[in-house]
Amino acid sequence: MESAWHRTMRAVGWLVIAVVTLVVGVISAFGVREALAREREFRAAPACASVPVKASGCLWEQDFTVRRAATNRGKKNKSPEADLSLPSGEPWNVTFPQTDPVLSEMRPGDHVVGLIWHGRVVEVRDADGRRQQTSAGPVGWPEDHLGGALACVSFGLAALVGGLWPLFARGDRRHAKAAAVVRWHGVGMGVAAILTLWAQANNDWPMWAIPALWGPLALLLLASMVAFAIGALRGDLDPPVDGSTGSAGSAGSAGSAAAREELSANSPGIVRDR
Repeated sequence: MESAWHRTMRAVGWLVIAVVTLVVGVISAFGVREALAREREFRAAPACASVPVKASGCLWEQDFTVRRAATNRGKKNKSPEADLSLPSGEPWNVTFPQTDPVLSEMRPGDHVVGLIWHGRVVEVRDADGRRQQTSAGPVGWPEDHLGGALACVSFGLAALVGGLWPLFARGDRRHAKAAAVVRWHGVGMGVAAILTLWAQANNDWPMWAIPALWGPLALLLLASMVAFAIGALRGDLDPPVDGSTGSAGSAGSAGSAAAREELSANSPGIVRDR
C-alpha cells in the first residue's frame, strides 16, 4: 500500500506543476493583446515608397537567392532555416516555424521574394506564388497565445485544487480519489484546448472559433468532473470487496451446524418402558 508520505509528495508535485502552468497561462493571456496589436499593425502597414535604409513599419518586397535550406528534422532545439542572399551578396538567415509549404521546396540557387517589415523578413514567396510566414511573422500569434492560455489556466486550476485537496484531508481515501478525478479532468481540458487550437490553425478559422469550440467541451468535462468527484466522495468508486457474500454464507452455515450439534448433545435420551 502507498504510504502517507508518498501521497503527500505526489500532492506537492502536482502543486508545483499547477503553479508553473498557471504562471505560463497568465503570461500567455496577457500576450494576446500585444500579439493582436502587432498583427493589426502589420495588416495595416503601407508599402514602402523606396528601399528602406533602416527598420521601418512599411512593407518592402526584396528579391533573394537561396544559398542553403535546412528542414532540421529530428534535430532538437533547431528550427527550420534558410540562408538567403541579397543581389549585393549580403547574407540573411531566416528561420521558420514549420517546413511547408515553401521551405521544404527550396533549393540552392532558387529565387524567392522576402517581405521585410521592421527590418526583418516576415514572409517568403517562391516562384510559384506560395507564401510562408517566417518565425518573425506576426500573423497567427494571437491564436497561439489564446489557445495556450486556455490550456494552461484550465489545467493549472484543476491541478491546484486537486493538489491542495489531499493535503487538507489526509488519510481519507475517498477525498484522495476525488482529488485525482479533479486533476485528470484538468488534463482533459488542457488537451481539449490544444486540439482546438490545432483544428483552428489547420482550417484557417478565425480566432473566436477557439473559445467557441473549446467552451462546450470544457463544460462537458467540468460536469463530468463534478459527477465523478461526488461519486468518489460517496464511495461509488470504491472497489467491491470480493467474496463478501460467500464468506457471510459460510459463516452462517457453520453457525447453524454448531447450534445443531449443541442441541443434540444437551437433549435427554428416550427411556423405554420395561
